[in-house]
Amino acid sequence: MAKTSDIRARIEDDLKAEGEQILKQLGMNTSDALTLFWNQLVLQKGLPFDVKIPNTETVAALREPRGKGKRYPNAKAMRDDILSDAD
Repeated sequence: MAKTSDIRARIEDDLKAEGEQILKQLGMNTSDALTLFWNQLVLQKGLPFDVKIPNTETVAALREPRGKGKRYPNAKAMRDDILSDAD
């Protein structure tokens, strides 16, 4: 059997719990998912999905205010609010 290494990462508790529920439905655990990601990283010789820096038009659109929308102190607060509306 090949030697293994540990990887440590810190993520928000809610994000971890939600991700683990999805992995469970897929018949996977966190280690399986990370191994899959790392295998794809090596095979693709980069991230296995597109990560792009937005152009100036996109940045301007993202900064443009859209009416009287809600403001959030961070992404977690926004995510929690959005998910609470889904109930």
